[in-house]
Amino acid sequence: MNLLDHEVILELFRAYYLLFVVCIFLGAFALTFFLIPKVLWVSKEKNLMAEVIGRSAHSTETPSFGGVAFYITLIMVLALLQSLRLNYVGSHLIGAITILFMVGLKDDLVISTARVKFFGQIAAACFLVFSPEMHLSSLYGFLGIYEIPWILCFFLTGFLIIALINAYNLIDGIDGLAALVGIVICTAYSAVFYISKNPYFVLISVSLGGILCAFLRFNYSRGQRKIFMGDSGSLIVGLVLAFLTIKLLVMTPTLPLIGNEFSPSNRPLFVACILFIPVFDTLRVILLRLLKGDSPFSADREHSHHILLDLGLSHKKAGFFLASLNILVISIFWFFSNLLSNLWLSFLVVAMYGAMFLMFYLFKKKSLVVWKEVKG
Repeated sequence: MNLLDHEVILELFRAYYLLFVVCIFLGAFALTFFLIPKVLWVSKEKNLMAEVIGRSAHSTETPSFGGVAFYITLIMVLALLQSLRLNYVGSHLIGAITILFMVGLKDDLVISTARVKFFGQIAAACFLVFSPEMHLSSLYGFLGIYEIPWILCFFLTGFLIIALINAYNLIDGIDGLAALVGIVICTAYSAVFYISKNPYFVLISVSLGGILCAFLRFNYSRGQRKIFMGDSGSLIVGLVLAFLTIKLLVMTPTLPLIGNEFSPSNRPLFVACILFIPVFDTLRVILLRLLKGDSPFSADREHSHHILLDLGLSHKKAGFFLASLNILVISIFWFFSNLLSNLWLSFLVVAMYGAMFLMFYLFKKKSLVVWKEVKG
C-alpha cells in the first residue's frame, strides 16, 4: 500500500476523519519540535542572535528564527493535504507563505525596510485575493451590506489580509503571547470549520495549532533552548490566520456556523471576537500614536503586553491573561449569538472593545504610579 497515493490517503481520511485530524496535529507538533533544536544549533554556530534594544522585552541575545521550523512544517503539511485534493486553494497559500517567509527571514537576518515588508505583504496577499475561493463578494446583510462590487471585493480582501498579518506581528512582543493567542484563534477556527463541514480548513487550523504548541516549549525556555518566532514566523502565522478568517467570511450562507440560528450577517462580529487581542491591541496603539501626533507605524512601549509587564506581571502571566481575555470574549459572543439580533450583537461587541480600552487606560495609569514608586 502506497501511503502517498491519492486514493489511499483519501480513503483513510474518509474512514478515520477525527483520527486524521489528531494525526495532523501531532505530526505538525512533532516535526516542529524536532526542527527547532536544529535551527537553534545553526543560529548559535553562526552567531545569528536578536540584539537587545531599548524597547526589547528580553534581556539576553536570543535566536529569532523559529519561523524556519514553522515554514518547513507548514509546507510539509500543505503538500500532504494537497494530495487529498479536497481544495485547490492550498497551492495559492503555499505561494503566499513562501513570499512572506523570505521577507520575514531577510528582516530577521539584516533588517528590512518597512517598504520592502509592505510590498512583500501585497505580493503574498495577491495569491489569496485572486484565488476564486477567497472572493469576499458579500457581507450577507451586516450593516445592511449584501453584494460588494467586484473591484471593492479585491481591495477589501487584500486590506483584511495585510491588516491581520501586521496585527498578529505586533503582538509578538513577549514570550508566549503570540503563540498562545494563535492557539486560541486556531482552536476557535477548528471548531467553526468542523461544525460547518469544511474539513480542509479544519486540518489547516489544527496543524498551525500544533506548530504553535511545540514552539511554546522553546519560547518559554530560560536556557540555551530559548528561541523567538521572529518576523519569518509571525508573518506567516498571521497570513494563515488571515487566510482562515477570509474563508470564514466567504462561506456560503447555507452552512451553519453556530447552530441553525446563527445568521451569516454576524460573521464579521464573530471574527472581531475571535481576533480580539490582535485587533484591539493594534487599534489601541495606532489611536494613541495618532493622538500624540506620531506616525501610526512608529515603535513604542504602548502595547497591551508592555503595560502588563510594567504592572509587574511576568511574560507568562501577561500572555495567559491576554489569551484568557480572548477566550472570554469569544465565549460571550458564542453564548449571545443565538439570543440577540445583529444590531444588539454589534452593540455587545463594541461594548467589549470599549471595556477593554477603559481597562487598559486604568492599567496604564496604575503602571505609571508603580514606575514612579520604583524610581522614587
